Amino acid sequence: MSGRLNLLPDPAFADLRAALSERLERMSAAIKPAQFATLLDPLMRQILERGFIEAQADEGTVWLLDESGEHLVPAFNTGPDAAKLVGTFKQPLNTGLICMVLASEQPFLENEVHQNASQSKLLDSRLKVQTHSMIAVPLHFVHACRGVISCVQLKRSAGDPDPAGFRPEHLAAVQRATALLAQLIEFHLLSRAVGWTSE
Repeated sequence: MSGRLNLLPDPAFADLRAALSERLERMSAAIKPAQFATLLDPLMRQILERGFIEAQADEGTVWLLDESGEHLVPAFNTGPDAAKLVGTFKQPLNTGLICMVLASEQPFLENEVHQNASQSKLLDSRLKVQTHSMIAVPLHFVHACRGVISCVQLKRSAGDPDPAGFRPEHLAAVQRATALLAQLIEFHLLSRAVGWTSE
């Protein structure tokens, strides 16, 4: 029976650890909503989209802080109204459940979320929809919470039946997709930082 694989840091890199950490932090801080979609390779997009499908969501969004640090803005969206969101909509940090998730760094799941007074209606009003159910999870990479990934079930007209709602396993699917995306982003940044890729 084989033993456990034991991979230890190479002492030769010890003196470079602080410089590498600082470089990765600067690279992470430089990721802005307007450029985020260009960071996503086909595998990253597939992981996100599959997570939203497994959650039985109508669509999902990646939210990042804007340049001023005063709003969360959609940096990527899988829905039919993506062009009306990405790069145009701004959610003030002092309102809404998405911003609460960013501040608390805790996942969130709620059905009939439109009845929650803390849910901001700004985006629903803009798109003329009603968010019925929502999942939102913090997006951590390079040792910090950098944004939020959310997905929703929507009612597009008053006569539509209520969606089935989310369950704990749907939250788990979004958390898994978020964790995988974060690891791939970190690998991408590390690869660029040490010159493994010329892209």
